[in-house]
Amino acid sequence: MSRYRGPRFKKIRRLGALPGLTNKRPRAGSDLRNQSRSGKRSQYRIRLEEKQKLRFHYGITERQLLKYVRIARKTKGSTGKVLLQLLEMRLDNIIFRLGMAPTIPGARQLVNHRHILVNDRIVDIPSYRCKPEDTIMSKDEQKSKALIQNSLDSSPREELPKHLTLQPFPYKGLVNQIIDSKWFGLKINELLVVEYYSRQT
Repeated sequence: MSRYRGPRFKKIRRLGALPGLTNKRPRAGSDLRNQSRSGKRSQYRIRLEEKQKLRFHYGITERQLLKYVRIARKTKGSTGKVLLQLLEMRLDNIIFRLGMAPTIPGARQLVNHRHILVNDRIVDIPSYRCKPEDTIMSKDEQKSKALIQNSLDSSPREELPKHLTLQPFPYKGLVNQIIDSKWFGLKINELLVVEYYSRQT
């Protein structure tokens, strides 16, 4: 299983804000990245932490991330930007970004339990790669609709990235285009992640 089941605050204290992992925040005044304990960080550690940030935010395994890096290398364009596009266009992340689930693990659970339709067909693979003109909505059952409605009601409404549209009643998400780099959901230096893996191969 790719789902991280350990303590989430421990990860965000070490790596910084990971909105996909948890919607909770540490108490006011607690330093997310306690540099006094960590001392001077090596170049390897800096790259490792950026890679870990990507892994835990999107909730994927080391093997999955390495696979995405290899796909990105073979694709035309900047490897780092393509890598982030691949991760952002995953179905579980799209559901999270639309506000239909509070976190990416929550979105993955919706998909795994067959609550989600993509283009009017059930998709139960969280890593499904969404494409422009895809429509995402809940199954036409009371429980499925209630789960999504509850998330939308309880989550603070943030500005949707330009590549997504959310239509109300019934809630339907639309993928307008491939995500633009300025709308990525995580503050990260993707070049450090690419450099980390270039040393591994």
